[in-house]
Amino acid sequence: MVARVNAFSSEPEDVQLLRAQTRRLVDRELRPRTLEIERERRIPDELIAKLRELGYFGLTIPEKYGGLGLSTWAHLAVQEELGRAHSAFNMLISGNNGIGVMGLVQSGTEAQKARYLPRLASGEWIAAFALTEPGAGSDAQAIETRAERTEDGRFVLNGTKHYISRGDVAELTTVFAVTDKSAKAKGGITAFLVEKGPPGFRVARVQDSMGSDVVKQAELVFEDCALSEDAVVGEIGQGFVTAMRILDLGRLSLAARCLGTMEELLALSTAHAQNRVQFGRPIAEQQAIQHMLADIAVELTMLRPALYQAAARRDAGERVTTLAAMCKLFASEALGRAADRAVQIHGGMGFMKDCPIEAIYREARMMRIVEGTSEIQRLVIARSLLEEREGGGRS
Repeated sequence: MVARVNAFSSEPEDVQLLRAQTRRLVDRELRPRTLEIERERRIPDELIAKLRELGYFGLTIPEKYGGLGLSTWAHLAVQEELGRAHSAFNMLISGNNGIGVMGLVQSGTEAQKARYLPRLASGEWIAAFALTEPGAGSDAQAIETRAERTEDGRFVLNGTKHYISRGDVAELTTVFAVTDKSAKAKGGITAFLVEKGPPGFRVARVQDSMGSDVVKQAELVFEDCALSEDAVVGEIGQGFVTAMRILDLGRLSLAARCLGTMEELLALSTAHAQNRVQFGRPIAEQQAIQHMLADIAVELTMLRPALYQAAARRDAGERVTTLAAMCKLFASEALGRAADRAVQIHGGMGFMKDCPIEAIYREARMMRIVEGTSEIQRLVIARSLLEEREGGGRS
């Protein structure tokens, strides 16, 4: 691939092997099915079985519970390579490796982990993360779903969540609800593990989007849904802190996905420019086309080291909230520019549904919204800078 930067010289050998395995899987089995998946709006069963067989549903789940227990770096390498295939593959496995399970992995009890993680690691169960509500998007602390404690120690859940990825198929959903209205984000929000099917919990509808919708978004409704105290994940009142901590990995994962998709856009656009002849010569000889290809290559090459620096720091136990926000912001904005350039390079063909560029262009627009909008990422970054300056002033 033109301008493809292979694994860093410092990339651990086991990660290099995993990256190579995933790349072969993508090139031989996943990418060739892109248009079929887009057309039929479903991932073929045999491909899901293959992902299960190779352990991709349990990348970040500890080996003790049947997962691979991989590092952040290894997880992002897989996400990057899968980003070169249809977006549905990233979306399908991301819940079981990222925001859908991280609260359980980091804060769950031993009983909760033993009950759920083996099923999630095998891909038998799919996980979801339910924070967003009709009145609480970027302002996550404004959620209104409530969980009221009863005299016998149970909780009764009432409220609505929407735009929940995999919400229609998830067997386990981490749901955030207000347990102390006076405190809200400062000790008043709690995370709950909710299995599929209890009375009072229903999937109200699947919400269509401008994207591919192979992996769907759903509206979840809770009406006097009774949960035992064992459903609480982490400490009561610490759910908002849990959610924000989980989003660090989610944002890095999304940045890795954007990186892989930019690689795919560059490969498709370079090949098209070399093969498309206009005015008697390949359009790749036109300076305007060369500039667009160069711009895509520059941005993806600049993104990669920042992303894996963040991965290395997270694996070392450092907090990477600001760096994750930077990576997510840059990656999602750069992908939007790359997708637009790719459509322009392909011309009318790039606007047609029998060209993979068209679906990528639609999916790319979502990346500036999910896991925190670009505006929210800028707020996170700016506040970190200001706090650092204030701290320096006091010292």
